[in-house]
Amino acid sequence: MARPREFDEERVLNAVMETFWRNGYEGTSAQNLVDATGLGRGSLYAAYTNKDGLFEQALLRYQTRAREHVDRLRMEGSALDRLRDLLQTIVDGDIEASDKRGCLATNTAIEIAGRDPRIADLVRQCFSILTRGIEESIRRGQDAGEIRAGLDPEASALFVFNAVQGLRVLAQTTSAKDRAKLASIIDQTLAVLT
Repeated sequence: MARPREFDEERVLNAVMETFWRNGYEGTSAQNLVDATGLGRGSLYAAYTNKDGLFEQALLRYQTRAREHVDRLRMEGSALDRLRDLLQTIVDGDIEASDKRGCLATNTAIEIAGRDPRIADLVRQCFSILTRGIEESIRRGQDAGEIRAGLDPEASALFVFNAVQGLRVLAQTTSAKDRAKLASIIDQTLAVLT
């Protein structure tokens, strides 16, 4: 029978996720993870096997952020307004972040997903959560008559998701005083839907 874990797993996994998010996979050492979690290497690796196992857990933990975005999309109100709110919230969060770390899933897609099929699958899962949420919003907007009925909801969701990813990358080099440039991208993206 396995021994129960003698640490706060949620706190540890949040610390692991934050460390990989801040440093990337390659830039995170075992010592970084030990320092962030307060656990010894033996405890970390006994619970999560190795650095790859910890990174997979970080990506699974990060999927909760995508689910939170989908929850925002499902809130009361106009589907188009919910989409605008989502895009604006993401841009504002990235612009105002002091560490400009962007999106862990996007960073991972660029850094290692092309070399690791398991990691690529986890990134796809994360992207899929948000894309499906956007598609659901587009369908709701079509039913309400605020989004063009003739649009393919799946293709349109991928278009909006692509804009989200581009906005996240642009926000890494955009200062708060240039926020209007990203707001204009949001306007143009959503204009395609109406």
